[in-house]
Amino acid sequence: MKNNPSLVYEKPGKYESSRFEKIHNVIFDNSVLGSIAVANEIATLIREKQKTNSICVLGLATGSSPIKVYEELIRLHKEENLSFKNVVTFNLDEYFPMQHDDIQSYHYFMKEHLFKYIDILPENVHIPTGNCSLEESSVLCAQYEEKIKSMGGLDFQLLGIGRTAHIGFNEPGSHLNSTTRMVTLDHLTRSDAASSFLGMENVPKKAVTMGISTVLEAKRIVLLAWGQNKAEVVQETIEGDVTSKKPASYLQNHPNVTFVLDQEAASLLTRINTPWVVDSCEWNPDLISKAIVWLCEKTQKSILHLTDKDYFEHGMESLLAIEGTAYDLNIKMFNRLQHAITGWPGGKPNSEFQKRPERSSPEKKRVIIFSPHPDDDVISMGGTFDRLVEQGHEVHVVYQTSGNIAVSNDEALKFAEIGLVFNPTNESYIKIIDFINKKSSSVSDIVELRNLKAQIRQKESLGATRYLGLPDKQVHFLNLPFYETGTIKKSPLSKNDVALMVGIIDAIRPHQIFAAGDLADPHGTHKVCLDALFMALKEIKHQPFMNDCWVWLYRGAWHEWEIHEIDMAVPMSPNQVLKKRTAIFYHQSQKDGVMYQGDDSREFWVRVEERNKDTAEKFKALGLASYAAMEAFKRYHY
Repeated sequence: MKNNPSLVYEKPGKYESSRFEKIHNVIFDNSVLGSIAVANEIATLIREKQKTNSICVLGLATGSSPIKVYEELIRLHKEENLSFKNVVTFNLDEYFPMQHDDIQSYHYFMKEHLFKYIDILPENVHIPTGNCSLEESSVLCAQYEEKIKSMGGLDFQLLGIGRTAHIGFNEPGSHLNSTTRMVTLDHLTRSDAASSFLGMENVPKKAVTMGISTVLEAKRIVLLAWGQNKAEVVQETIEGDVTSKKPASYLQNHPNVTFVLDQEAASLLTRINTPWVVDSCEWNPDLISKAIVWLCEKTQKSILHLTDKDYFEHGMESLLAIEGTAYDLNIKMFNRLQHAITGWPGGKPNSEFQKRPERSSPEKKRVIIFSPHPDDDVISMGGTFDRLVEQGHEVHVVYQTSGNIAVSNDEALKFAEIGLVFNPTNESYIKIIDFINKKSSSVSDIVELRNLKAQIRQKESLGATRYLGLPDKQVHFLNLPFYETGTIKKSPLSKNDVALMVGIIDAIRPHQIFAAGDLADPHGTHKVCLDALFMALKEIKHQPFMNDCWVWLYRGAWHEWEIHEIDMAVPMSPNQVLKKRTAIFYHQSQKDGVMYQGDDSREFWVRVEERNKDTAEKFKALGLASYAAMEAFKRYHY
């Protein structure tokens, strides 16, 4: 992708390559580049309005999607003198009931992410009210609509998109003519917000939101979507029919709307996902592999059963023209997948390297398993972890964050009360118990409580690693500073974070690094930890020992690498599946009612076990050997 594609609106379907698409969209390499482009468009609009002494009316969004846009606007204000004195803002929504100073409120969000850093006039900021009665809300909603109209309407509306295809809090079923109003939140929307509220039970069931018609009256609309989690809803919205079941699809009827996407969010668009269906394409090894796997799924055939006719009937005749017969293509693909399967994730001693994903030498390797939270190691690659230890490699597990935010207050209270039994005068335990019993949702955890929660997760981790036979001296807790804020909102990555990563890599000097390559949320902890690794690798890669270090990326409990993306697949026997499950069970604070499960009610161990079994089934369906389960990895070339 280009790093700086144009955001200038183009009519969708104008060109053959976009005939499936009904909304103009632009794809960036990553969310940072896309956010900067959007911020620049907003800045240009503000400056143009300033030239004519006009106000600039902006509709603003909350959530993780616009955070980088706001960071860039702040930079433009501080470093390039962008003034916001002529700007009037109207936010999309607010939870109900919700106090303005609550850390989960959108009033608080906008203050912390934008308003406190720029020169916007306080009287020009408008956010729906969530701290009123139901009766008062209907009056305030009507006044909100009138205020927008009195300003001449919205010049620019910034949107995110929820997995129910909601814009603002216009959930499925919202009417085209809807205006600012009180709504009941969809279960999936509340599930997605559960992490911010430290549990589903704390998420409000209602919200106040601008309506569909209010949004569509904006002169210009830009919708942001980042990450794998948004890929499905983006594809349905851009390529599907207009329906109240997908409120964002109403945007197809707007004359000036652009979806700004990163590669992960755009990955299911037809021209990206299956370009051979759209038009002729430039074939490369990765695209060929993807197309053949897709053809197998489409025809319900294994690789070696595909025929020339199958290729012709599914728009892949150009591939045959380049590569030869179906037989030749099938053999190549079968061998590629077969060679990715190995029971020796650290390399098999004295084996032919070309036919295995890992080197046979050195026979015993030093290995780092980076785990963003203190359980991702066993959840995502517990079977491979077990193999590496059993096969005699020097394995080090490095937990990048404390994971303390994911421990509930009820769990911490239990440990504090037990501690108080054995030490009745311990001031920390007394302080923790008193704080939990009096805690308000607008107050961050005190340091003592955060430390206790971190210790709970640390001891659970040691239980799991000991069970897998790893000495305690080979378990490391980095506690990266970006995470240790005491709130859901994290600090930006700093030099200190990267220095800690560089330090541990330099100390161990590994031959292998395993790390979480989960791209579901580009602003989530997994992605930030991955960025920290990439920054550390850039800094340390010139060291001689790094010439012999390979990096393997695993994924989390939600997603697995697509079959064509997998460079190493590690089979697990039924006994290893059970052993992995037991290792996960050591993380008791995350079992039963864990707050990060989204719309999936299964526990982590069930989710990941079924994912591993599904991966094995996919290999089997393609004609490969049958295994109980598989863990998958993609090699990262730095």
